[in-house]
Amino acid sequence: MRFVVEADGGSRGNPGPAGYGAVVKDADGQVLAETAEAIGTATNNVAEYRGLIAGLSSALALGGEGASIEVRMDSKLVIEQMAGRWKIKNEGLRPLALEAGGIARRLRVTWTWIPRERNKHADRLANEAMDAAAKGLKWESTGVAAPLAELVRPAAEPEPSGRVAYEAAAPEPAFEVESVPEPAASLAAPTAPAPGPSVASAAVRRERGEGTGWMARPTRVATSFLLLRHGETPLSVEKRFSGVGDPSLTSRGLAQAEAAALRLAREPYAIDVIVSSPLARARQTAEAVAARTGVPVRVERDLREADFGAWEGHTFTEIQRDWPAELTAWLGDPSIAPPGGESFTEAGRRVEHARERIVAEHEGKTVLVVSHVTPIKLLLRFALMAPPESLYRMHLDVACLSAIDYYADGPAVVRALNDTAHLG
Repeated sequence: MRFVVEADGGSRGNPGPAGYGAVVKDADGQVLAETAEAIGTATNNVAEYRGLIAGLSSALALGGEGASIEVRMDSKLVIEQMAGRWKIKNEGLRPLALEAGGIARRLRVTWTWIPRERNKHADRLANEAMDAAAKGLKWESTGVAAPLAELVRPAAEPEPSGRVAYEAAAPEPAFEVESVPEPAASLAAPTAPAPGPSVASAAVRRERGEGTGWMARPTRVATSFLLLRHGETPLSVEKRFSGVGDPSLTSRGLAQAEAAALRLAREPYAIDVIVSSPLARARQTAEAVAARTGVPVRVERDLREADFGAWEGHTFTEIQRDWPAELTAWLGDPSIAPPGGESFTEAGRRVEHARERIVAEHEGKTVLVVSHVTPIKLLLRFALMAPPESLYRMHLDVACLSAIDYYADGPAVVRALNDTAHLG
C-alpha cells in the first residue's frame, strides 16, 4: 500500500508561537491519520521539520517498515535538505533533520515539493493547533475516517528495507574498549551482524499486540528495556580502553546524546523510567533524555562499565605489546580479569542483579537504560542465552540503541541491536 504524507509548520512571529500539522492519506486521497501540535516558541523551519517528523512517524505506524511513502511539503528548504540536494547550514535544524532522516531510512520515501495552495490540509491542522494553544487548549483531531488500529496491517511486517530514499553519512565507528575487542583471528574477517527490527518498530508492534511470528503472543505485558550507549568521549575517539575512569562527553558526544533524546522524546516511545550508570558519560547522556522527556534519572551503580584495571586508557595495540600473555588469557576466558581489574564473569553477575531489580520494580514499564558497551552486551547475551564468546561477536556504536522485552511468562526477546538511525 502506498501512502502520502502532507506536512507543514508555521510560526506567528518567526520565531513566535508555533505549531505543525501532518496528514497521512492513501493513494486515493482518503485521510488515514491526522496529527498536529503547538510547540511553543519556534521558527517556521523548526515547525516544518516537526511536522515532517510527526507525519513520517504516523506513516510508519500505519505501514510498518519498508512502506512506500510520498512526502509532500510546500517548504522547499525541508524537501531539498531531506533529498540531500541542499546542505543543512543551520545547526539548530540538524538534530531535527537527523531524526527525520532516521525514520525515512526505514521507509521508501520520495520527496515532492508542492505549492502552498496544495498543502492546505496540513496548513489548516497547524493553524488549528496554534489557535487551540492560544486558548489554553490542546488540539484534537475530528477528521480521521477510521481508527488507527483498524488501518494497521495485521499481517507480519516486512523486513526493514534499508537506506532506500537517500543515504546519509553513517556515524564513525568508535572503538573504546568499552567496545570489547575481538580476538585477532576474527579481526581479519569480521562477520556482519544480521539485520533486525528497529527499536521503534518493536514499540509499534507491542502497541498493536502482534506476536513475533516465531512464538505465541505473550499473555502479559512486557517490561521493555531500551538500551542506550553513551555518546562519544575523548577515549573513544582515540580508541582507548575506557572502564571505570570518568571522562566526560566531547562536544560531538553531547550532540549525539541530544539526537538520541529528540528521538526518544517522541512517538512511538513512551519512557516511564530512566536508569543510568553512575559514570559521567552515561549520566550526561541520560540527562539529555531526561530534559526532553521530563522523566527523572535514577542511578544504578551496577550498570557501570567493567573495570579494566591497569589497561585503563591504553590502546589495544599497547596492551598487546606490554601485556601479551595477560591479553591472550583475557580474550580466551571470561573469568580472567585484566591486571587489577574485573572479569566479564564478575561484571555479568552485578549486571544480572541490576536487571532483576529493575524488572521487579518496574514490571510492565518501558525503561531507558543508559550504560556502556560491556553491560549492554551482557544484557543482550543473557537475553539470547548465548555463550560467553558472543561478547566478542557484537559491535555497539556510541549513542546506539538496542532493545529487549522481558516477559514474566516467557523468554526475553531481543528487539533491536546497535540502532543508530537517530545519528543520521
